[in-house]
Amino acid sequence: MSKPVRIGVVGLGYWGPNLVRNFRSIEGATVPICCDLDLSRFQRLNAQYSDLDFTTSAKEVIEHRDVDAVALATPVNTHYELARIALNAGKSVLVEKPLSLRVEESEELVELADLKGLTLAVDHVFVYSPAVRQVKQIVDSGRLGKLFFIDSVRINLGLFQHDVNVIWDLAPHDLSIVDYLVGRMPRSVSAFGSVHAKKDIEDVAYLNLDFGEGLIANFHVNWLSPVKVRSMIIGGSEQSLIYNDLDSSERIKVYDRGISTDSDEEKHKSLISYRTGDMYSPNVSHDEPLRLMAADFVRCIQQQKRPVADGRAGLRVVKILEAAQRSIKAQGGRVILQD
Repeated sequence: MSKPVRIGVVGLGYWGPNLVRNFRSIEGATVPICCDLDLSRFQRLNAQYSDLDFTTSAKEVIEHRDVDAVALATPVNTHYELARIALNAGKSVLVEKPLSLRVEESEELVELADLKGLTLAVDHVFVYSPAVRQVKQIVDSGRLGKLFFIDSVRINLGLFQHDVNVIWDLAPHDLSIVDYLVGRMPRSVSAFGSVHAKKDIEDVAYLNLDFGEGLIANFHVNWLSPVKVRSMIIGGSEQSLIYNDLDSSERIKVYDRGISTDSDEEKHKSLISYRTGDMYSPNVSHDEPLRLMAADFVRCIQQQKRPVADGRAGLRVVKILEAAQRSIKAQGGRVILQD
């Protein structure tokens, strides 16, 4: 058996304690030390894990002799620097989304991890969701046919961030899902956003991605909505699918509904007929996505494999986010992307 992977967790705000809990609960991993600037956060955690060491220095965690990998659950503007230091110290890294705030920084981290032979993963936790994985199987099976559109909504009366806008906060979830499902970069991005509460920080935004081959994807992210919505509609030439993360009983619904085109030699006389068939909802397991992600990170370190949400996946999402930010500042001007 491989020796346990010893993971230091940096940041004990909302997400850090969840990382500690999951890494300490899976076989093949342990958390010897964690870090936060706020001692009270550790004291709450220490009530559960009395053997857990603590420091207020991220550098001490990274350089700790009993740490093989570092999980970063810190503000976005610290991701690049802390990840760079950890990789240079020979430690594999898991970074909370997004990977960084700039494409150049993300590219550097990916290249550094490759150079050092280390695992770089991004906490795109939704690609580990059993529901999303089942959607992936349905898409890959061809049951939906050719994909026509994807409409995604992630809105609620949310927690306002101080360092990033709603796109950088919420959109990485759905962008990572679509990246996982579609398997290619969009050709271009257009985005609109508006500011209502904090200067220069958009709290409502809409993104449009053109993937070519007739596929477009739209995303609505919003911190101001009075209701919470987490849904995605995927329309195909054969069938369509709705993924609702808040529906515990029927997270996925597949509809045999669409259109058929009967065309004669004169295209202007083409006839469109509507098809209405059955709906079915496949069973979805209730495994915790974060636990699956933690296990994948540990397994990839032990077996020197690439995680599902690796650094390259994180880089692709940052490319889209950066382009969307440029588009917002240009009043929705379309930004061309290169794969």
